Amino acid sequence: MLALRPNCECCNKDLPPSSVEAMICTYECTFCSTCVEEVLHGVCPNCSGEFVRRPVRPPEMLLKHPASTERVIAEHCP
Repeated sequence: MLALRPNCECCNKDLPPSSVEAMICTYECTFCSTCVEEVLHGVCPNCSGEFVRRPVRPPEMLLKHPASTERVIAEHCP
């Protein structure tokens, strides 16, 4: 199950579970769409993987399986 991390690892922008701006790589590194396009040019700085839009978990399922509250900042973000 996806952790649904709460922030962009580059600019620290909030990315709530309902955000359609959240992008993830195969390891669930999480970035906002602006950083993915303008800063990272579509390549994850942590694993060199590609990004896809993170799915939105339905609100009723968030009650059962809440999103992560752990904020992560990428070491290799420009």
